[in-house]
Amino acid sequence: MAGSITDVAGILVGHHQRIDDDAALGSGWACGTTVVLTPPGTVGAVDVRGGAPGSRETDLLDPSNSVRYVDAVVLTGGSAFGLAAADGVMTWLEENDRGVALDGGLVPIVPAAVIFDLPVGGWKCRPDAEFGYRAAATAATGTAMGNVGAGVGARAGVLKGGLGSASVTLPNGATVGAIVAVNSAGNVFDPRTGLPWMAHLIEEFGLQRPVADQVEAFAELVREGSPLNTTIAIVATDAALSPAGCRRLAIAAHDGLAHTIKPAHTPVDGDTVFALATGAVEVAPDPDTPASMSPETKLVADLGAAAAEVLGRAVLAGVLAAESLAGVPAYRELLPTAFGPDGR
Repeated sequence: MAGSITDVAGILVGHHQRIDDDAALGSGWACGTTVVLTPPGTVGAVDVRGGAPGSRETDLLDPSNSVRYVDAVVLTGGSAFGLAAADGVMTWLEENDRGVALDGGLVPIVPAAVIFDLPVGGWKCRPDAEFGYRAAATAATGTAMGNVGAGVGARAGVLKGGLGSASVTLPNGATVGAIVAVNSAGNVFDPRTGLPWMAHLIEEFGLQRPVADQVEAFAELVREGSPLNTTIAIVATDAALSPAGCRRLAIAAHDGLAHTIKPAHTPVDGDTVFALATGAVEVAPDPDTPASMSPETKLVADLGAAAAEVLGRAVLAGVLAAESLAGVPAYRELLPTAFGPDGR
């Protein structure tokens, strides 16, 4: 699967993580932070569907509130402790002249969300402001996947989770990208087959049906269950959207989680999706827009369908790229014959 959220022009992604040998013993570092930097004038929104979210600065993204633009969004491990990573991102942004201009200086707008990954490494080994600062300082185009940034301590059901990204460019010229830290209570793969719930992605990712013994081993893990939860994501587009339109984009993108993770949005998940619209591309109104629908409503409908699809692909990309860590098995190691001859 090609593409990443940085295919949306102006979007940059940076990571900082720490993994050491003691992580396998459950006492060392196994966590990280991912930062998405936005170009000036980027509209932001959020939609929270999980019953146990950990977040920061999400209320200001309500379309009825005054703050319209965001400077960065943080995805991080460390549960509520990890929200401290956003402090470092604010410091970096202030040093680089980004933020809301007030009489005394700049105030960067940095929403954030966390995953609960503390049991994977040492409970007190969690991201802080330094993680956020370093991640922001390394932001660039393109992004690694799997055990990187916020995906380091992630777990997808009973398998190792990870960070994934994907993108698509629509016929109207707009690009939609997604990045996600998959740390779900639900599983991304059907325990009856060992293949993803989104069956149409099997060929795209070069997957084949695993052998019976591998499927049974996976099914046994599923029966044992998983203690970790929460999938956090960002979808972005270069189309121009209002704050309300951006919120609808975040809402629609959640379908990508529901299609790839079963179950999703549970009381123990904190599933959160941010949406960003840079406005770099002026999309011409669709001539087929019904008279009862505004041009933006039709645009958001098209972008929302793409966001759900691309977020689903990003979920699968992140889990397929992940490697086992701290005793949590990876899909590519537990069901190796599921991969095609090209090794994907």
